[in-house]
This record gives sequence, C-alpha cells and structure tokens, in this order.
Amino acid sequence: MTVSKSMIIWQADFYKHLSQEHENNTKWNLIVCDQQGVIIHQASCQQSEATSNWLISELEPLVKQYSPDIIKVFRPQCLSLFALVGKRLEIKIEGTRRTPQLKQILQEKYPNSVKLEQSPPQAIPESLWGDKWHFATFKAGDFFDYFSDRPIPMKELPEALNPIHLGIASDVNIPGVVIYGGRQSMYLARWLADNQPVSLNYIPTEVNKSGGLILESGLVDRWVLLTFENAEMSQSAQQYEKQKERTQGLHFFLLQPDDSGMTQTGIWLLKKEKN
Repeated sequence: MTVSKSMIIWQADFYKHLSQEHENNTKWNLIVCDQQGVIIHQASCQQSEATSNWLISELEPLVKQYSPDIIKVFRPQCLSLFALVGKRLEIKIEGTRRTPQLKQILQEKYPNSVKLEQSPPQAIPESLWGDKWHFATFKAGDFFDYFSDRPIPMKELPEALNPIHLGIASDVNIPGVVIYGGRQSMYLARWLADNQPVSLNYIPTEVNKSGGLILESGLVDRWVLLTFENAEMSQSAQQYEKQKERTQGLHFFLLQPDDSGMTQTGIWLLKKEKN
C-alpha cells in the first residue's frame, strides 16, 4: 500500500515597516508560518537589502530542511520577489488572499500591516454579461456531495471551506448567486477562473432601491458583477448578506448556461477574507 505524502504548505510575507522610534529607519520584515499558525522563520533587513537575493539567502536553508510544496503569499507588493525565489528554489508560489494563520499573526504584531489598498471596482467586460440571475440557497450538508461529483468544467471548492470543517450545521442554508450565462457561459467561467473569485458582496447605494454585487477577486481586485434598481431585489440582497452571518461568511457562486438545471458551467465556494 502506498501512502501519499501530505503537502507542506507555508504562508509568507515580506513587508515594509517604518520604525516609530526612528522615522528614517525603514526595515523589511520576513515572516513564514505553516498552516497551523506556527512561525517557522522571522528575519528583517534594511530597505537597501530588500531583494530576491536576500529572500533566497533566508529561505534556502529552510527549503532544504523542510522541502515545502507551496508558499502562499497575499501581498501584491512582494509577490514578484517570491516568484523569483520560487523559480530559483523550485517551489510553487501561490498568490492568494487565503492566508488566515499568517494574517492573524500579523494582526497581533502590526495591526495595520494586513490592510491592503484597493482600487474602485471595475466593470466586467460587456461581452461576458449573462442573460439573467437570482439569489439562491443550498443546504450545507449536501453542498460538497452534490457539486464535487458533477462534471462541471470550472470548479473551485477549497477543502478549507467545506461547511463540515467550519462547523456549520448540515441544515443551515448557504446563500449564493446563480447566473445564467447563455452563450457567454463558458467565456464568463474562464474569465472568473483566471481572476480567482474570493467573495461576492452586496453593496447598497444611497437609494435603498438600488445596489450591486461586487466581486472580490485575486489579491486586491474588485469588479461590479451585477447592478439593480429594484426594491424587491434590494431586500433579497439584504437577506443574502444576513444569511452569510449564519454561515461565517460562506457563500457560493453558480454559473449555468440556462435555467434547465441540467448542466453547470462553473461553481465557486467563497468566503470574504481580510484584505
């Protein structure tokens, strides 16, 4: 019997920190932890030393000792540096917002270091608009079993977001949004997959009868996915956000070519992350 080796996944950050005691002393801090939140390595350098070569010198001994499979990075400003490290040390570097253990450590050390600047939401290309959409719910206990085995071309169901692992009761309804993409369904699915959806949130306008759904994606990107000017739809959107409170923010985005229910083009299980 062959026992597969469990993957070793690290979360890492390399960020600029201005000393409060010495205003002109700008340092860059490196911190690496595992999926359990155990700090593996910490180091600092002066701004003039903050290069990929310095990172390589710090990480190479650790990589040789532990042989990690993936290093996850959430900060856009250092992703390119880690990409060079990954190429040199032959490690996969993954840009993702989902680094909760690392963010918790940083939040305790330097509370403002986790918050990242975001640009205003951009409109998605008109060529990708779907035909129609609606809010929906799906029982937490049935979600993974139902969607995991279906032949869906684009599927993102992180095991870390499995309702069972989050302690969500099986009879709780997970809120979500269903879009019928029509002829554009596969194009929209590919666009979504490329942009790595993170969460889909209702943003009301000053007028209660209107609002929109903002798609958070990638590391800091935001997109206006849907807009509406309808009091009934606005109430449904508010209910959608209230349902998220019962699921620890867990929700889904389902893309189908039509409303027959026979086929799905893409399914994403989502959860808002700290920026």
